[in-house]
Amino acid sequence: MTQGFKANFKSLYRTAQYLSLLMLILIPLQIIIFVAAPPPDTVKGFFELFQKNPFLGLLSLDFLYLFNNLILVIIYLALFITLYWEKPATILIAFIIGLIGIACYYPSNPTFEMLTLSNKYLQALPEQQIIYLAAGETLMAGYSGTSFNTYYVLSTICLLLFAYAIFKSPKFKKSVGLCGLASGFFMIIPSSAGMLGMIFSFLSLIPWVVFVTMLMLNFKKFSKDLVI
Repeated sequence: MTQGFKANFKSLYRTAQYLSLLMLILIPLQIIIFVAAPPPDTVKGFFELFQKNPFLGLLSLDFLYLFNNLILVIIYLALFITLYWEKPATILIAFIIGLIGIACYYPSNPTFEMLTLSNKYLQALPEQQIIYLAAGETLMAGYSGTSFNTYYVLSTICLLLFAYAIFKSPKFKKSVGLCGLASGFFMIIPSSAGMLGMIFSFLSLIPWVVFVTMLMLNFKKFSKDLVI
């Protein structure tokens, strides 16, 4: 490799390291917000929340996930660069599936659309407000609909494939791969699948936090050693 090529990898690993740390900060923040201020159960409730506290309204509709998924792109890329030469087919499939999954997520998130509708709802005459409530119901159906579930399933497959490759790689400790596999196992049931889905989603966060922490430490090591 040329020195310039090595330098590019060094920058990638360092970026992945810092973004992994940012993700580790965002995860408990999301949980605290969810517990301290549970999202409303109705579209009207969301509209009222947006009028009282627009920022909390955004956070209640997973605004921070927009940033989480951008971070995932960099993490996936760093893992792709690290593991491709060991298991090219597995890693290429994992990387492509992961990117497609992330691309599916963004259309499912109705954060700013709901903010716009809440403003229109507030300004509308009482007999016209039902129109905006119906539009909000449509957006909320998509919030946990086909696009979101596609994102969730593809992200699960991506994680399992990456975790398997990590488990088999001499560059990582076996425990890193095992944590990724454990998180992927609990992600098999989408979070949109009622109470069971929510429970499994929260359980998946425990090994996921450990997994991301271990990856962060490995990215730090790779940025120094450039082990490819």
